[in-house]
Amino acid sequence: MPIPKNRWRHWPLVLSILVCVLSPASRAAAPESGEEGLKPILSYISSAWDTLTRSMTSCESVVDPKLAAPSILYLPADFSAPPAVQKLQQDCKIDVEHLPLVIQRPGQVDPRTINPPGLLFLENSYVVPGGRFNEMYGWDSYFIIRGLLQDGRLDLARGMVENFFFELDHYASVLNANRTYFLTRSQPPFLTSMILAVYEAEKAAGHDDLDWLGKAYTHASKDYELWTHDPHLAGSTGLSRYYDFGEGPVPEGLQDESGYYRGVVTYYLNHPQAAEHELVEIKPGKNAPDVVGFTFPLQLCEEVQNAASSKCELLKTLALARDFYKGDRAMRESGFDISFRFGPFSAETHHYAPVCLNSLLYKTEKDLEHISQLLGRKEDLQNWQKRAETRKERINKYLWDGEHGLFVDYDFVTQSRSSYQYITTFYPLWTGLATPDQASALLRKLPIFEQPGGLAQSHFESGAQWDYPYGWAPTNLLAIEGLRRYGFSVDADRISYKFLSTVADNFRRQGSIVEKYNVVTRSAETHVSEGYKQNVVGFGWSNGTFLVLLHALPENLVQRLAKEQAQGAGQSK
Repeated sequence: MPIPKNRWRHWPLVLSILVCVLSPASRAAAPESGEEGLKPILSYISSAWDTLTRSMTSCESVVDPKLAAPSILYLPADFSAPPAVQKLQQDCKIDVEHLPLVIQRPGQVDPRTINPPGLLFLENSYVVPGGRFNEMYGWDSYFIIRGLLQDGRLDLARGMVENFFFELDHYASVLNANRTYFLTRSQPPFLTSMILAVYEAEKAAGHDDLDWLGKAYTHASKDYELWTHDPHLAGSTGLSRYYDFGEGPVPEGLQDESGYYRGVVTYYLNHPQAAEHELVEIKPGKNAPDVVGFTFPLQLCEEVQNAASSKCELLKTLALARDFYKGDRAMRESGFDISFRFGPFSAETHHYAPVCLNSLLYKTEKDLEHISQLLGRKEDLQNWQKRAETRKERINKYLWDGEHGLFVDYDFVTQSRSSYQYITTFYPLWTGLATPDQASALLRKLPIFEQPGGLAQSHFESGAQWDYPYGWAPTNLLAIEGLRRYGFSVDADRISYKFLSTVADNFRRQGSIVEKYNVVTRSAETHVSEGYKQNVVGFGWSNGTFLVLLHALPENLVQRLAKEQAQGAGQSK
């Protein structure tokens, strides 16, 4: 039964700020409470912030590990090179260039015209995920910032948020990351969550900076507009979708995921029922306007024993369709690259109104409502309140599957709800848009995802890193905090403990924290067969999530975890 609106009208606003910040005194208290077994991993995380910090004024940060060519740093077209960058150019022997034009809107620049590709300038230091990543990522940064604030690194956290303001001012959007080939897409919208996390942390430290909050409000409003206009609208639903302005294969699909598109074609040849719209046959002598990427000739070969060569006959030439690449790019904007959530290889991502994106946009609207209230902008407050209520109604109409008790994605092309059960079903708990009845229904679905090491992304083993059996720090954190928000603390503590102990056990054995875990085997061993195959060490959002989850865990469970780690360390000696 729906809850009367007048009764609960204000509670989403009150609960919309999910910030977990400890004062320096309380933060220091944790290691003093007998957590001897956790000191090594806490020390690792604390030192990792500096190890993972990059600055456009240091040679190490601008030497590009992703490119074989000489490193190049790009400045905005209308931005003069600061003295530090001029010195960097001399000291590091790197090229510094300006972008070819002033960017005023997303998708205005075709990155293929910027050669060679390179890093985009940012004013402040930032924390990278780890490994060979040398850039600041859109949604990674929220979880990194949560960890920085938990560890008292306010200046670094604030500087990262201000880097996103710089991106909005000079690159027209919050980018997937600060690289030229990411100028066509963003990532899941966590900007208001970052802003409020930093603002509340500084306020708790005695600095209520409303002037900064006003500046942040302007930038966050601009970021919001990206998602509420074409081509980011999901048909006639009034909801939003992921969409990349670029065309054809993505550079990271060619470099970091060598052979990825060839593997996609092979999959479709083996699963022809899934390839109806994804493969295009190129007829000899005819134009193929739907082809924007590679071509794949299929040959029938006769191998003759002891012959120097085989005799081959060309059967046909295939290519992935233009629409496949649009979906492939949209999937990467979603951050879940790669899963089979939106069809094989998520090639139909741009055909869906996703739960994750629209839940985050609801939270963005509630956050901007709250910021308007803090700034005394009554008219804006009412506007954001109305937008949030409208989105909530549409989410319930299209994305709530009452029969199965799950929030699911909606295919606005076929006008049907997805049957793919995915961990993003818990996002409405984190953002506060679910009713108590919906929250209770979701609680009953935990067994779909819960494993010995935490929550898995899905229960479908596709071979991709964002599906079963893998669990990731950010989605575990959001689900756990969502459960706590609705009063399911016992379940939140249980899952949190599972994930924390998985990270801690693997750290004790290997001395590092990685980007993802096999939550079925509770290990850091991954056997990804589709897409990006590495399990990178670092790792920014895993570090941040560990700190946040640990400090929200009841003291008795913290002590239990510490004791287990101490005993494990003793046994390994």
